[in-house]
Amino acid sequence: MPRIAAFAALSALALATGAPGLAQADPEASAQGDVSVTIYNNGLGLVQDVRQLPIPSGRSTIAFPDVSAQIRPETLSFAAADTGIVEQNFDFDLLTPAKLIEKAIGQTVTLIRTNPATGLETRERATVLSTAGGTVVQIGERIEVLRDDGLPVRVIFDRVPPNLRARPTLSVTVESGRAGTRPAALRYLTPGLGWSADYVALYDEARNTIDMQGWVTLTNSTGTTFHEANTLLVAGNPNGTGGSRVARPPIRPVPQMVPGTETADRERLGDFYLYPIGERTTIANNQTKQVSFLDVQGVAARKVYGRTVGWLSSDSQPVNVASQIAFSSSRQGGLGDALPAGTVRFYQRDSAGNPQFIGENGIGHTPMGSELTLSTGDAFDVFVQAEVEKRDRITAAEYERSARYRVRVNGEETRTIEIDRAVDYWRTTMRYTLTNAKPTPVEVALVQGGLDRGWSSRDFRVVSEDVPGEQINADRRKYVISVPANGKREVRVTYETRY
Repeated sequence: MPRIAAFAALSALALATGAPGLAQADPEASAQGDVSVTIYNNGLGLVQDVRQLPIPSGRSTIAFPDVSAQIRPETLSFAAADTGIVEQNFDFDLLTPAKLIEKAIGQTVTLIRTNPATGLETRERATVLSTAGGTVVQIGERIEVLRDDGLPVRVIFDRVPPNLRARPTLSVTVESGRAGTRPAALRYLTPGLGWSADYVALYDEARNTIDMQGWVTLTNSTGTTFHEANTLLVAGNPNGTGGSRVARPPIRPVPQMVPGTETADRERLGDFYLYPIGERTTIANNQTKQVSFLDVQGVAARKVYGRTVGWLSSDSQPVNVASQIAFSSSRQGGLGDALPAGTVRFYQRDSAGNPQFIGENGIGHTPMGSELTLSTGDAFDVFVQAEVEKRDRITAAEYERSARYRVRVNGEETRTIEIDRAVDYWRTTMRYTLTNAKPTPVEVALVQGGLDRGWSSRDFRVVSEDVPGEQINADRRKYVISVPANGKREVRVTYETRY
C-alpha cells in the first residue's frame, strides 16, 4: 500500500490503544434526538432532528454531532424557543488515521518500533515534515522516509488536533433570551439517502396467476447512522440539486406499460405518493435495508411472447422471441396499488416445487390500474425470422390504385405537398416465419415497426396481410399470430410506401 496509507493504518492502532487524554467513544452512542427522515427517489433526503439541549442566556455556540457528513448547510433550518441563530459552521474534517497524520505536519510524535525477533520495543521522538507521496520525518539530526517494510511500527500522538472531529458536527452560534433546557430542532437536506422498490413475483403458469411481494430498499451513504428514525418515503423526483442517485443500468427489452387511471389508497404530497415505514427503524451508514410494503396473492397474469421488427429487417437466421408476463395493477383483478419504480424479479416452481429464478425487468413509477407486460428473457423454443421476400419499385398510378388500403391514424389527414423531384414508390412483401418447439400452441405478438418516416411519408398502405393487423400508432402495426404445437407458420404482409 502507499506509504501514507500504511502510516495512517499504523496510526489507527495508536488511537485504539489510547493516546494520553483521548477518551474512547462508544460506537453505538448518538447525540441525535427525535429523528425523522424523508427520502426521495433522486438520492435526496430531508432530515429533521429534535434534541433537548441546555441553552444558556445570551450568545453561545451549540455543537450538533451526528449530522449527515454530506449535509447541505445552506438548507439548514434551526428553531428553539426564544433563540435566534447568528452563525453556523460545519466541521467535515473527520478524525481518521490519514487525516490525523496530515494534521500532524510540523508536530512531534512518538515512533515505537518492535524487533520481530526479540519483541523488544524502541521509542523515538520524530517531527512529521511531509505526507506528500510518502511520510517524511526528522529524528534528531537525520531525515527519514518511513518505508512500508513490514516491520511493526506504531505512532503515538500527543493530542488530537482541535479541528478534527470524531463525528460529523454542525456548530451553531445562537442568541438566547433566556437560559434553560428546551427542544432545539434541526432540519436540513442531504444527498446520500435513497430508496427504490424491489418486487418478488412467483408465477404459476398452470393457474395463470402471480403472488407478488414488494420491498422498499433503503440506502444510506451519508457517513452518518440515523438512529430509530421515523421514516417516510416519497415516490417521485422533486426538482433539486445535491442528490447522489446512482442510476441503475437499463434492463432490456424495455417493459411495456399502458398507464392506469385509478387513484391508489395512499396519502399524497402534491403529485407524489407517500410510503411510510410502519415502525421506527435505524438506517445505518453504508447499509442497504429492506422493508415490506406489498404482499398480494393470486393476481391474474398470463405468459405472452413478442418481438418488434424494424422496417426492411431481413434476419440471416431465426431470432428468439421475448418471453413476457402480463398483469395489471388495477384494484379489481390486479395488484391494487400504485407501484414505485424498481425491479420486478420473477420466479416459477420446478417439478419438485422449488421456486427458480426466470428473469427480471425494471418498471418506472406506475399508476394503479396500469397494464404491464414485462419481459423475463428469450424464449428457448419460439423463434421468428423476418425477411424482405420481395421489394419492387412501382409507378405512381399503381400506388394510387391501392388508395382504398390507406392506413389512417386519428382520422383522415389532408395536406398539400409540393414535389420538385420524382417520387419513388415501393411495394414490399415481408415474410415472417414462426417456429414453436413447445408441446402446446403459442400466440406471438409480432410488431412491425419503422412505418412512420415523417409527415411526408405517412401515406403508407397495407395492401394484403395473412393475419389481420392492429395499427398501434403511426409507426407500429401489431399482429397476434397463433403457432401450432411443435409446428411452423409463415405469415406475409405486403406494404406500399414512399420509402
